[in-house]
Amino acid sequence: MTAAAPHPVPGTRPGPSRRTLLRTATALAGGVAAPAVAGCAGGAGDGVGADGRVTVELWHGQTDTGRAAIEKLVAEFNRTHPGIRVDAGGGVLSDVMLQKITAALAAGSFPDVAYVFGSDLASVARSPSVVDLTDTFHDHGPVPWKDFWKPARDAVTLNGRLRAAPALIDSLAVVCNRKLFRRAGVPLPRAGWTWGEFVATAARLTDRGRGVFGTGWPGVGDEDTVWRLWPMVWDLGGEIVAPDGRRIGFADEGVRALRTVAGLAEARSVYIDPKPGTEQMYQVFNSDRMAMVVTGPWQLPDIRQAGVDYEVVPLPSYSGRPVTISGPDTWTVFDNGPARVRAARTFVTWLSRPAQDVRWDVRAGSLPLSRDTRALPAWQRQEADTAGLAVFTKSLDSARVRPVHAAYPQISQAVGEAVTAVLLGRSTPARAMRDCAEEANAALIIPR
Repeated sequence: MTAAAPHPVPGTRPGPSRRTLLRTATALAGGVAAPAVAGCAGGAGDGVGADGRVTVELWHGQTDTGRAAIEKLVAEFNRTHPGIRVDAGGGVLSDVMLQKITAALAAGSFPDVAYVFGSDLASVARSPSVVDLTDTFHDHGPVPWKDFWKPARDAVTLNGRLRAAPALIDSLAVVCNRKLFRRAGVPLPRAGWTWGEFVATAARLTDRGRGVFGTGWPGVGDEDTVWRLWPMVWDLGGEIVAPDGRRIGFADEGVRALRTVAGLAEARSVYIDPKPGTEQMYQVFNSDRMAMVVTGPWQLPDIRQAGVDYEVVPLPSYSGRPVTISGPDTWTVFDNGPARVRAARTFVTWLSRPAQDVRWDVRAGSLPLSRDTRALPAWQRQEADTAGLAVFTKSLDSARVRPVHAAYPQISQAVGEAVTAVLLGRSTPARAMRDCAEEANAALIIPR
């Protein structure tokens, strides 16, 4: 996977959903050890003040528009819930939340609610201080559980239990520069196109004389490099982790997916971003020097602000069946005593209600967490006013998520090395995947 403003509001900048993409597998490769001090209260007393109010400490991890949005929601919650005060002043940026939470759990002093990336949840949830929210959402939640998009539900479910509340959801599609398509005389792709057509189209749109690339791909081996490969793997019938849990489930499918990547590299039609953060790749696209970019709704504000004439189309496939990936993030609740747990449950369920969710989505940047939110007039207006946004929302019907598995960071690191090696011509797809499987399988058989 980081929120973002998927909405083209002039002057806004990407927020945390963007960081869902940009976090690096390398930084997470060590995983999270079970805390040495498990179940200790995170603050003084039980959080109940002299005035009878319970204080909830929130580490929201947001910047820019995301921070402004969550602070407005917190202020409203505090006004409408006189018995609870949410303190949103603590924590760190979501990019380093895992390390911060790990240290806090080990020290026995942790927040009541933290914004945790979905791919980090399995590591964090090993702590007994993480509150089980199954009953909160399944039986008493303000939104029927099955009304949440499946990726949002899957991202917070571990061994059949809800280990967090859904906080943010996004998806991947292809944004096309209409000007470059017209100049090259190439028709815009339509839903149902194939990865073979993607490679051929990228080659036709590449114009080395003008410094124009057909497409781009992050090339540093981080999670942004990796998660673009998973829709290919799933479409081919593979899984990230095999059913037995002791090996990867994409050894063969990964080779074919990497052959697609190799096709782009061999045609020299792909801009390989050499720096973390993928900023250069987007700068190339926004300056009319890249015809197609695989990205999410968080990038639309920058694309609009740059004045790009664009169109959004679904990801290609091998099978003809639509599939994409979503990178949901979570509100994870920690046990600082019964009063604070009750207050934290109240807060995260309030955030998940469509009335609050739609304001978070529009102001700070994600897609609707639930179908109820999508049906609201405020979201319908947002889709109507934002070219291509509906493509991202519709793709949630066929979106999947990375497994909530403690070994995922190591798997991601191995895949990132394989993709980068193929992009740079340092390895063949077969050899790169063989090396990847060896490293990833070793991570899966080590007890965690």
